[in-house]
Amino acid sequence: MGIQVEYNPDLALRNITEFKAGRRKIEECVPENLAAGKIYEFLKSGQRNYWLEGELPLLETDGNAHLSKPLAGIIIVEATHFSENGRTFTRGKYKVIEVFNNNEEIHFNGFTKI
Repeated sequence: MGIQVEYNPDLALRNITEFKAGRRKIEECVPENLAAGKIYEFLKSGQRNYWLEGELPLLETDGNAHLSKPLAGIIIVEATHFSENGRTFTRGKYKVIEVFNNNEEIHFNGFTKI
C-alpha cells in the first residue's frame, strides 16, 4: 500500500451553484464575485500538493477532470492536509492576482503566465 498524493498545477473548484444547492461547502466553489487582491479559502478532497512559489490558474470543474479555461491567476498562500472521519482533505487560502474577463485569451503556458 502506498501513500496517495496528487500534484495539482492549478486550483480547480466547483461552480457556486453547487454550494447554493447544498451539495458543496462554500470553500469548494469559485466565489461569486471573484476580485483581484482578495484572499479566499479553498477545500479539496484528498492529499494535494500545490506550487507555492508563483502564480497558477484558478479553474472551474464539474468533476471527472472537466476543466474550464483559467478564470483568474492566483497564488496559493497556504495549504494544509488534515483527516476527518477517515478521509483526507487539503484546505488553504489563495490570493487572486488577476481576474480574466475575456476567457478566450491564453493566460498560461504551463507554469508561465503569458
